[in-house]
Amino acid sequence: MGLFEPHGRYRRRNGQVALNVADFLTIDAMPEVAGKRVLVRADLNVPMVDGHVGDATRLTAAVPTLAALADRGAVVLVLSHFGRPKGGDRSATLRPVAAALADVLGRPVAFVEDCAGAAAQAAVAALAPGAVVVLENTRFHAGEEADDPAFAAEMAKLGDFFVNDAFSAAHRAHASTVGLARLLPSFAGRSMEAELTALQKALGHPEHPVAAVVGGAKVSSKLDVLTHLVSRVDHLMIGGGMANTFLAAKGVSVGKSLCEHDLAGTARDILARADAAGCTVHLPYDVVVAKQFAANAPHRTCNVHDVADDEMILDIGDSAVEALGDALKICKTLVWNGPLGAFETPPFDRATVALARIAGALTQSGSLLSVAGGGDTVAALNHAGVADQFSFVSTAGGAFLEWMEGKALPGVDALRESAGSKGHA
Repeated sequence: MGLFEPHGRYRRRNGQVALNVADFLTIDAMPEVAGKRVLVRADLNVPMVDGHVGDATRLTAAVPTLAALADRGAVVLVLSHFGRPKGGDRSATLRPVAAALADVLGRPVAFVEDCAGAAAQAAVAALAPGAVVVLENTRFHAGEEADDPAFAAEMAKLGDFFVNDAFSAAHRAHASTVGLARLLPSFAGRSMEAELTALQKALGHPEHPVAAVVGGAKVSSKLDVLTHLVSRVDHLMIGGGMANTFLAAKGVSVGKSLCEHDLAGTARDILARADAAGCTVHLPYDVVVAKQFAANAPHRTCNVHDVADDEMILDIGDSAVEALGDALKICKTLVWNGPLGAFETPPFDRATVALARIAGALTQSGSLLSVAGGGDTVAALNHAGVADQFSFVSTAGGAFLEWMEGKALPGVDALRESAGSKGHA
């Protein structure tokens, strides 16, 4: 028995994924935009701390598109949702975000107090070429999340072109992500283009062997991901709490560990699918255990078959990480979603940090194309200090997960349909 328990066998395969990105038009394909009004769907849904933006990553991601359009003389109208306002709650205003965007963009950014209607039209009509303006939260209108055609039509009156630069919202069929693409000539912004290009390389038409690291607390939250990936990748490396469910399904006692025992049958079915597809599933052979879940709690590393009844698995062991690293060294492509252990609580971050650094080094050497995404994943890679070493790190959460599940993304489909429709190409 090896340091990791591989379930299945390696076999090189080529397959297609449900998200097969067809041709889409980018902003490089736009006609003359000087003096034209361009509606840009960005993702300005950033965390706020005491009235100030706590993390400007998504604002920074919007800069290349906004700057390019403004430099070409377009009137740039930025659309975004912000939070989940209910009823008449107007506290989720984008006004402070507009000010933060100006700082990141390095040029003035105006603010308009609506994203549709006569007042918005009048405000937009007064803007000069090259101006950038943030329109108020699209979710202040019920028609946004309902993808109401009438609301989309009101927003469309403000613009001559539509640019979707919010991959992180592409899994939502809303008026500002899908409705506008039906009404205006539509294009992918720089951030959207980068996301789609990276994801296509990672699972659309990857270079094999392909590895996927999937971690997290529960199998139930990533059932569709696991089921989809076993037929797309050559090595599936399962970590986090969900690994415990697979170990239990194979008859291993996991003590007090987080484990969905009721999903044992589902786990065995996924392993059987992997066998049939020729995918090797890696489960930990040695693990880090403790009797309490707390920072720097007394802990030990043991064989996975030696976990005591009063212990819980909180990370995978050094030998297991080394085995995973060896597997990565023969791979050409890596997709990563989720930590291997309870990385927010030291010392149970060691495995995630160690494997992330191995992946980063392989990427920097040119032997591995690495794509990662998901909130916990981005945080873990930043914690390991290697986010900038990966080929691409997605800022998307739900959209990235649905892409890994092989689901169609309405926002992406709308761009593709617009590119193929008459008058939009």
